[in-house]
Amino acid sequence: MMYSSRRKPVLYFKDDRSFLLRKCTVWKLFGLCMLFVLGSLLWVQLTCSGDMSQTAGYSHLPHQPCPVERHSSSADDPSWGPHKMALIVPFRERFEELLIFVPYMHAFLNKKKIRHKIFIVNQLDHFRFNRASLINVGFMESGNDTDYIAMHDVDLLPQNEDLDYGFPKEGPFHVASPELHPLYHYKTYVGGILLLTKKHYQLCNGMSNRFWGWGREDDEFFRRLKTADLKLFRPKSITTGTKTFRHIHDPAWRKRDQKRIAAQKQEQFKVDPEGGLTNLRYKVESRQEVTISGAPCTVINTFLECDLSLTPWCQIS
Repeated sequence: MMYSSRRKPVLYFKDDRSFLLRKCTVWKLFGLCMLFVLGSLLWVQLTCSGDMSQTAGYSHLPHQPCPVERHSSSADDPSWGPHKMALIVPFRERFEELLIFVPYMHAFLNKKKIRHKIFIVNQLDHFRFNRASLINVGFMESGNDTDYIAMHDVDLLPQNEDLDYGFPKEGPFHVASPELHPLYHYKTYVGGILLLTKKHYQLCNGMSNRFWGWGREDDEFFRRLKTADLKLFRPKSITTGTKTFRHIHDPAWRKRDQKRIAAQKQEQFKVDPEGGLTNLRYKVESRQEVTISGAPCTVINTFLECDLSLTPWCQIS
């Protein structure tokens, strides 16, 4: 009888040598596979958690990252809309407030389905604090995946979910309007929290870099908005008044740098027609991706530069 060459190996096994064919039934093979799978999973778990290396005395082995469960991101959900906000926080040494701010704002914006990325622009140099220049740095370093910005103080937390943080298509939107802000109520106030498209911010040439120390940069920026012929919008139908925001700054613990020398007093009420993004001078020392209580943010460690011939008040102690 002739046999196909493909079937010949089967004919070579005799009954007394066919242990696997006789003993390894389908159920036994299935059981062996299950034991192999469970053993593999146990090995992966012990390896990625570091327990295996410590138990066996191999603590020098590199730590293996554990596989994490993938969650659907906002990019997969069209209800979040097409726009993404760069939330820019000018910052220096206010860590207690930062630990509250980042997780709070991340949760607040997620609940409102606002795509966002939080940038903490940290001033490292020894010059006086320059909020406007740090916001300019945040704008320059925010990347191409965001199309509008929020200039946001680290000590101001929104308490009303009806506040609009969406894309300010019609024009700059002042979230912390004078009738809602807990401290500042004059009509031309545009500080605290202000939203602008990147196109509109560039149209204003950003903010002036001449304001070292606390205050006045917002008032100058209000004039820039008027010069650029941009209409300012503010919240409507918000009934919570001055309780709309929680102000977490402690003036007894952190005093404002309100010193003014003679030249600075003369300059603080003038419009800076040429300064802004075009004459910003800075160096990024490092960028760090940080997570605070589960909320991600990007810390941009920055050295600002100061032209002492133009703004000698930048180095007052």
